[in-house]
Amino acid sequence: MFNPSRDQARAFLIESWRKQRANEPLQPMEQLVADIVQSHPEYHALLEATDAADKDFTPEDGAINPFLHMSLHLAIEEQLAIDQPPGIRAAFEACLARRGNTHEARHDVLESLGETIWEAQRSGTPLDATAYLERVKQRGGK
Repeated sequence: MFNPSRDQARAFLIESWRKQRANEPLQPMEQLVADIVQSHPEYHALLEATDAADKDFTPEDGAINPFLHMSLHLAIEEQLAIDQPPGIRAAFEACLARRGNTHEARHDVLESLGETIWEAQRSGTPLDATAYLERVKQRGGK
């Protein structure tokens, strides 16, 4: 799944959660997704709805896109696992030390990533890994 469509990404999240609830064997990436979903009980009903994949979430609605949110969590887990961009793991650890809560520290990183993506989209430039890392460090108090 290097470049999944919106529907494929959503289906993967939904199916991973379904398999978790059914106590079916999970592949490592599915287990990671299930763990992310588990930490977001506010999204459980959505993922269990038959029309979940078809829902649109627009900024005008004022609602957070739960699929985007969980996908960003997944991206962050991958970044932390390989320390890419270099230093992200240490910056996350600083957020964790400040917050004392893993999920809240991950949200610090998620907010930093979201801001960095938004900035790149707004300016029409590639993602700025240095700015991203600096945002995480600021949230971690470094």
